[in-house]
This record gives sequence, structure tokens and C-alpha cells, in this order.
Amino acid sequence: MSAITASQLKAGYIFGDIAAGEYVYMPAGEVGVTSPVCVFETPEGRRDVSLDEAIELVLRLSLKPVRHPQFGRRSC
Repeated sequence: MSAITASQLKAGYIFGDIAAGEYVYMPAGEVGVTSPVCVFETPEGRRDVSLDEAIELVLRLSLKPVRHPQFGRRSC
């Protein structure tokens, strides 16, 4: 697990690929929760993922901090 990516997700940063329409973020309501749930958003829809899975997606898909079309730069 990448500690830096985890801390950025917990701080509300949104990772994504604008061209592919893929985004990973932690909703504001999950900040500070023992087992937070993140969101993986694609053009087909959204699905909940664990923090570990979100980090894996960020690393595997080479997602970078981006501006989400609806939320802006941060989810909280």
C-alpha cells in the first residue's frame, strides 16, 4: 500500500484520468471512519471500493490528482 496515496485520498484528493472518465476518491462522509469506503467512478457508473482497492486502482491505472467535473479538486 502506498502511504502517500492513502493520505491523499483521506485528505479528499481526487485521482483520475480525464480522457478515460475514471476517478477514484473518498467521499467527505468517510473521512475519519475506521474502514473508509472510496468510490471508483467510470463512464458506466460508480461503485464502492475499499481503501486498499482504491490505492491499487490509482497505482495500476496510473491515475493522477485531477479536477473532477462535479466536485472540483477535492471531495471534501
